[in-house]
Amino acid sequence: MKALNLITLLLVIVGGINWGLVGLAQVDLVAAIFGGQDATLARLVYILVGLSALWQLVPFSRAMSHDEPAALRGRSL
Repeated sequence: MKALNLITLLLVIVGGINWGLVGLAQVDLVAAIFGGQDATLARLVYILVGLSALWQLVPFSRAMSHDEPAALRGRSL
C-alpha cells in the first residue's frame, strides 16, 4: 500500500507541475514528451494522473479524520 501511495503521489506531482507549466507558459510537457494530447501514451498519463488524484483522497481523508493536519486549520502542532 505504501508503494502505491508513493507512486500515486508522484503522479499527482507530475500532473501539478504539468498544469503549472500550462498556466505559466502554455506548455503541456506530457503532450510534448508523448506526441500530442491525443497520443495514446499522453492520454494514458492523463488518466493515471486523474486516477492517482482520486486515490490520494483516501490518505487525505484518513489524515483529516485523525486530526493530523492541524496546521491546515491554523492550529500549531
